[in-house]
Order: sequence, then structure tokens, then C-alpha cells
Amino acid sequence: MAAEAGLSAIAVTDHDTVAGLEEARAAAEAHGIELVPGVEISTAYEGQDIHILGYYADDRDPVFLERLASQRKVRDSRNERIVAKLNELGVPLTWEAVLDAAGRDRGPDETVGRPHIAEALLRMGAVASVQEAFDRYLAEGRPAYVLPPRIAPAEAIAWIHEAGGAAVIAHPGLYGADETVEALLATGEADGIEAYHSDHSAEDESRYAAMAARFGVPATGGSDFHGERKGRVYHGPIGWRTADAGVVEALKRRASNVRRQGN
Repeated sequence: MAAEAGLSAIAVTDHDTVAGLEEARAAAEAHGIELVPGVEISTAYEGQDIHILGYYADDRDPVFLERLASQRKVRDSRNERIVAKLNELGVPLTWEAVLDAAGRDRGPDETVGRPHIAEALLRMGAVASVQEAFDRYLAEGRPAYVLPPRIAPAEAIAWIHEAGGAAVIAHPGLYGADETVEALLATGEADGIEAYHSDHSAEDESRYAAMAARFGVPATGGSDFHGERKGRVYHGPIGWRTADAGVVEALKRRASNVRRQGN
């Protein structure tokens, strides 16, 4: 899909796992595009869900892999609490139905997320679309939303740095917490900011690109493609948001600097 969209490179950044990267490397090579290895780590700060992208971290580093495994355990616990909340709301969803919606037997390094729960709700007829599932039940502030205990953004950034990667603040326009975002950039902890995102407005993108320039860090971009369900794309199709190819080189340099500094 990335090759068909005319991209020269694509990052794969699954939540709290790097399980797909080997398969992605082979596919990228077969289609003549560059794979940017990545991960998206879930964190929280003062009750706000914040995601940190890690690019070019060593996805074979045993300490990093163990840390991601601990994150997946938190995610599994959260998912179970969401299902329990839905049951309390009179929606008879089962965990087995959620796993079935994930589409295949889950390996130990794979994750299940809210889109899978939304798909399960759609399949059982509780909602008319995945978007309705989020709007009615799963989005922040809705009755089945659960924010589990999370590590702080700074800790996720440290994990990424210790694995030799560059850490980027994901889709800041979804948080309404620009002061927190600026603080992570001002301290020099974060290596970049995802200015261009499918859920950002033009004003958001301009503001965050200016913020990146002010702090001298790359302004990255991503569609945040989460798959297509019954003709509806979640977040945006691959290639919907892009960044200049020079951003890839900038991330490589930042990751290389982190490794040289022994972080």
C-alpha cells in the first residue's frame, strides 16, 4: 500500500510491540521502499493519555523487549476493564469476541487495542460503525473509557534512548496539552514532534511545525493508518499525511547521536 501511494519510506509503529518489523522489512525490500523501524509507547501525564513514538531503536534489545512486554500486560488489563464496563452498561460483549475481531490467533508479542473492541461491537450490532463505537463508548470521556496506570512520557523517552532510538511526541493535537508537549521539547528529552497527522487540522499542523522549528527538532508526519473496516479507514489511509524524506535522515542522525552518547 505504501508503494502504491508513492512513498519512498514508511514507518511501522505498532502500540507497545515491535512484532511486525521483521515481516515489514521483508515487504519493504520486496517493494523497493525503506522501512523506518518504530514503536508507539503509551504513557500518561497528569491524567492525560500521551503517546511517544520510537524510531530506529534496537528492536532486538532484550531490555527494551521486556519493557514493551510490561506495557502489553497493562494494555491487556485495560482491555478487560473496558469489556467489563461495557457489560455494566448492558452491552454483552465477551473477550472471546474481541479476540475474534482481532482477526487471527494472537502471538505473545502482539497487541489488542480499542479498534478491535470497536470492531467486535460493530459485529454484534451494538453500533453502526467503528466511529460510533468510539463516540458512544471508547473515546476519552465516554462511559467505557479506561486510562490504566501508565509510565510517564519521560520514562518512555528514556527507554527509547537506552535502546538507541529517537523519541518523537505522537499526534499532539489530540491531547489539548501543548504546555506538556513544549516542556518535553524544552528539556531536550524529546527528539521530534509529529506535526502532520490525519486528525490534525491545518492550524494544528502549522502550530506544531512552528514548535518543531523553534526547538530545532524534526517535524514528522504520519497517516496513523489502523486498517480498513467495511470500506472505512481509521485515522487516515497510508500516505494521507507525509513528511519530507529529509526527516527520515534527521531521525537517523538523532538516533545515531543517542547511541554515540551511550544513552
